[in-house]
Amino acid sequence: MKMPSLAKLRKKMEKALDPKRYEHTLSVAYTAANLAMVHDADIEKALIAGMLHDCAKCLSHHKQLAVCDKKHMPLSEIEREDNSPLVHAKAGSILAKESYGIEDEDIINAICYHTTGRPGMSVLEKIIYIADYIEPGRKHAKRNADVSNQYLYNLSQARKLAYEDLDKALCRILSDTLEYLQKKGGRVDEMTQKTYVYYMHNKQA
Repeated sequence: MKMPSLAKLRKKMEKALDPKRYEHTLSVAYTAANLAMVHDADIEKALIAGMLHDCAKCLSHHKQLAVCDKKHMPLSEIEREDNSPLVHAKAGSILAKESYGIEDEDIINAICYHTTGRPGMSVLEKIIYIADYIEPGRKHAKRNADVSNQYLYNLSQARKLAYEDLDKALCRILSDTLEYLQKKGGRVDEMTQKTYVYYMHNKQA
C-alpha cells in the first residue's frame, strides 16, 4: 500500500489550515513521530496521521456534519451539538480517505478517534490521541484559574508517562479531561467515558 507523500500533505495542510492550527498540526505530527520511535510503531504512519488529524478543522461545524451524514458516519448527540469540538475527528477520517488518498485503516481510525478515544485502541491510535494533548504548544490558557496549576502538573505528568507507558498516559489524560469537563459543567461524550473505564480497568487488572 503506497503512502501519500508527507511533503505534499504538509503543503496541503499549510494551505487548508489557519497558521495557528497548522503550527499545532506540525507539532502533533512530530510529537507522534517521537512517540512512534520510542514505542516501536510505524514512524511514517504516525507522521501522516498527525499531519491529517485536524484536516477537517478548516470546515464549519455544519459542513463537518454534512461530510459525516453523507457517508452515514454514526455521531453521538454531543457531536451533533452546535460548535462541538469533537465531530471534526470523524469528518477528518472521511476527508483523509477521500481527499488525501489515505487507505490505511489504522491511520483513518487514529484520526477518527483522536478526540474521544475508544476501548481497545491500536498503538497508533493511542499515539495520536496522546500527541494531540501533550504537543509542546499546548498551554493552560483556556483553563480556569482555579484549576490551571493542577492542569500544568497533570500535563507535565502526561508528557513523562507518554514516553514510558502509553496506557498510563491515556489514563492520566482521560482522567484530567473528565475532571475538567465536570468542573466546567460540560457534557461528557459517552465514548470518552467508556474509554476511561476500559483503560482504568486494564491498568488495575
